[in-house]
Amino acid sequence: MTIYQMLQEAQDEGYQVFQAKLVPNIPAETIIGVRTPEMRRIAKEVDASDYRDEFLASLPHAYYEENLIHFFILAMIRDFDSCVQAVDTFLPYVDCWPVSDQASPKTFKKYHEALLPHIHRWIGSSHVYTARFGMRMLMNEFLGEDFREAYLEEVAARGGDDYYLQMMEAWFFATALAKQYDATVPYIAEHRLSDQVHRMVIRKALESYRVSDAHKEFLRGCR
Repeated sequence: MTIYQMLQEAQDEGYQVFQAKLVPNIPAETIIGVRTPEMRRIAKEVDASDYRDEFLASLPHAYYEENLIHFFILAMIRDFDSCVQAVDTFLPYVDCWPVSDQASPKTFKKYHEALLPHIHRWIGSSHVYTARFGMRMLMNEFLGEDFREAYLEEVAARGGDDYYLQMMEAWFFATALAKQYDATVPYIAEHRLSDQVHRMVIRKALESYRVSDAHKEFLRGCR
């Protein structure tokens, strides 16, 4: 059975309609309509198959779900250097935010020092979804004990007019408010971000259960 046939078997037509509305910047006919648990199941099956490498090399893929499965497989690669190389090969083909956002390579958590230069490189890319992926990796891996205030400036400086990049910037800063409030709040109090991102950050922070009530009260006054 081909990957396309597996996806067709798992198709949910109602979910296809929902996904097409959620990802309006790609053609609706490229979306089959498969829920994430099913795609992860298929990804594990493909990862264990003898046609795995052939699938990973067959870029660009025709369908949205094939791109997601591709990234789910990359996230399972255990060798750090091999994972980064595979991610670099795939990122130029990412054409929408769910593909950029779904997969988080497990090996990245073990190699922060080696990962950071790649994150800087991804954030600096002119390709929107490569930059978005870099921001998300910085958010996922470096807002904890490895946090540096310079990371806030890096994301703020990258910015841009693209809506999907602005959304990631806002997500990053809202998460930073939850995890590194004292270092992050000046970006809001002093209105250092664009008007659009500023509003999105506050909205996301107010919706977050990880931001304290006292901090939310202050942020409301910054709107």
